[in-house]
Amino acid sequence: MGTRSSILERLFLFLILLLRLPLFQARTLPSDTQALKAFKASVIPSSIPPSSCLASWNFAVDPCSLPRRTSFVCGLTCSPDSTRVTQITLDPAGYSGSLSPLISQLTQLTTLDLSDNSFSGQIPPSLSSLTTLQSLSLRSNSFSGSIPPSIINLKSLESLDLSHNSFSGSLPSAMASLAGLRRMDVSFNKLTGPLPKLLPPNLIELAMKGNSLSGSLNKFTFEKLNQLEVVELSENALAGKIEAWFFQLPSLQQVDLANNSFTGLETSRPVGGNSDLVAVNLGFNKIQGYAPANFAAYPVLSFLSLRYNSLRGRIPLEYSQSKSMRRLFLDGNFLIGKPPAGFFTGNGGAVLSGSLGDNCLQSCPANSQLCTPAQKPISVCKKVYRGRP
Repeated sequence: MGTRSSILERLFLFLILLLRLPLFQARTLPSDTQALKAFKASVIPSSIPPSSCLASWNFAVDPCSLPRRTSFVCGLTCSPDSTRVTQITLDPAGYSGSLSPLISQLTQLTTLDLSDNSFSGQIPPSLSSLTTLQSLSLRSNSFSGSIPPSIINLKSLESLDLSHNSFSGSLPSAMASLAGLRRMDVSFNKLTGPLPKLLPPNLIELAMKGNSLSGSLNKFTFEKLNQLEVVELSENALAGKIEAWFFQLPSLQQVDLANNSFTGLETSRPVGGNSDLVAVNLGFNKIQGYAPANFAAYPVLSFLSLRYNSLRGRIPLEYSQSKSMRRLFLDGNFLIGKPPAGFFTGNGGAVLSGSLGDNCLQSCPANSQLCTPAQKPISVCKKVYRGRP
């Protein structure tokens, strides 16, 4: 009798759990499911490896249902109540295809990351409907066309990475309206034109390397960027003078303006003697004049490259007296005289590395790595200095 009662109790509990189960498995909003189906349908089937995230997207099962044992096992995150899709983060599986315009139906999406795949085509303008989107990464794909002006409607955006694609044209002029944007990387595309007149005011990192940007560095573009720490604008066609205000941006730490066409350089000592500037790369430009001694006054500057410009005159003695300088590249200029002895006897307790080669220096110790490559022929140096030295 007791055994029969126990069996009935277990059966009763099982039925109760079965009845209650739907309460814990709320279904995905139909428009979200429709958007996911369109997203997968826009991916070329032959580019979906069997073991990839997208291969597990089986719509015979509700996308946000739990537990996810065999379907939707990765690439997707849903809200706590399992009704809305909040993140799409694909694995780098080599997916190819386009980005479906129906992505706009995922109105609770906070992260869209398709990095390191082979997606192509244009960004659909409908993407601007994703007003809750905080992070957008299309890095290392084959997207092309212009960056749609409607991207400025993504008011919640904090991180934007469109690097390593084939985007062309110029950046939308109203980028400053993305007040929450902290990190922007559009490096290695085919962007042209000048920098925007205004950039998002809360940027921490700005990377626009490897494009065809032109024009000069405008103070108005940067003057409100009080939190900017990293500026990477190398491998463009920027020109004109780099002025002193640029290095005095209050939070600036790293600067890379190498491989451009800058011709002038103006520096001053940091305001109040304080600065967080750690690294400056101005190599491979067309900068003329003297090597600026003021860089030695930046208290934590440890890396400075002015290599392969058109600098003349002597190496500032202050460089050898800096307590923070660890790597110095002055090679490929027309510097004269003897390099400061402090370079070869230790710099604040550490030996300096870098290069002073391919200049017009005298008595640069041949046994020092700093003095390679060899100095320019005397005939070249005399021609530059019109017979002197």
